[in-house]
Amino acid sequence: MTNLTRALILALIAVIPLSLLAGQVWIDPFGPPVPNATAILMELRLPRAVLALVLGAGLGAAGAAMQGYLRNPLADPGLFGIAPAAALGAVLSFYAGFGAQPLLLPLLALIGAGGAMGLLALIAGRSGGIALFTLAGMMIASLAGALTSLAISLSPNPFALSEIVTWLMGALADRGWHEVRLALPLTALGLVALWRAAPSLDALTLGEDAARSLGVEPTYLLWLMIIGVGLIVGSGVAVAGMIGFVGLMVPHFVRPFTDQRPSATLVPSALGGALLLLIADCLCRILPLAGGELRLGIALSLAGAPFFLRLLLKLRRELA
Repeated sequence: MTNLTRALILALIAVIPLSLLAGQVWIDPFGPPVPNATAILMELRLPRAVLALVLGAGLGAAGAAMQGYLRNPLADPGLFGIAPAAALGAVLSFYAGFGAQPLLLPLLALIGAGGAMGLLALIAGRSGGIALFTLAGMMIASLAGALTSLAISLSPNPFALSEIVTWLMGALADRGWHEVRLALPLTALGLVALWRAAPSLDALTLGEDAARSLGVEPTYLLWLMIIGVGLIVGSGVAVAGMIGFVGLMVPHFVRPFTDQRPSATLVPSALGGALLLLIADCLCRILPLAGGELRLGIALSLAGAPFFLRLLLKLRRELA
C-alpha cells in the first residue's frame, strides 16, 4: 500500500463521520439530542454517504482507466456515449410516465447504457482500434444527446419536463438503500473489469504495436473497457442522474503522486473519487440556498469546467 493510498483512506475515515453529521439539521454528538436523529442517520444520510462512496469510486477509477486507454489526459467516461445513452433511457421513463416507479427508471437507464455498450462493441469490437472506438463513442453520445433533447421538447406536460430537467442535473438527494443495492454490485463488477484491464493499460503506454508484442489482445482489452466503464457509468446515471467531471479531475489530482502507470493510478483514483463526491455532496447539503439544496451535478460542473479549461491551456502551452 502506497503512502498516497494510506492518506486517502485516512481522509475518508475522517470525512465519513462528518458527512453523517452535516446537513440542514446538524447532529452534534456532544450537544442536545436531535429528534429522530437515528432515523436521519440510518435512513437518510448513511445510504446517501455510501452511494457517494460507491459512485465516486467507480467514476474515479473509470476516468483513470479511460485516460490510460486513450492515452489522453482530457478523456472522461462520458466520452464513451454510455452516460448520455443511460440518461436517454431515464428520460424516456419520465416521458412515458414511469418516473415514479422505483424500478422502471433505473431499469430503462441501464437498458440505455447496455444498448450503448452493445453498439460500441458492434462498431469497434472487431478491430479494437482506439481511434475507431473514440469516434464511435462520440457518435453515440451525440445521437443520445439529440434524442434526449427531442424527448424534452416533446414532453407531454410541464410536470414531466420539470422531472426530466431536475433529474438530468444529477443529485444524491432522496436516495436510499434501494439505490445502494442497485449501484453497488454493478459498480463492483465494473471495477473488477477495470482491474483486470490494468496490466494491459500499462503495456499500452508503450504504443499499440509494443503492447501487442507483449501479449496484449486489443479486442479483449476493448471488451474489458466497455464492460467496466459501462457498468460503472450506467449504474451511476441510473440511480443519481448525470454527474460529470469526477473521472476527469481525480486522476490528475493523484497522478503526480504515483509512477504515472495506469495501474498505479487506478486505486488512488477510486479512493479520490469517493472522497471528492462525498465532500461535494456534503457541501451541497450545507450551502444555504433559497430554492433548496444545490444539485450535485451542477456543483461538480462549476468546479470541473474551470479545471478543464486549465488543462486545455496547459496542453496548449506544452504544444506551443
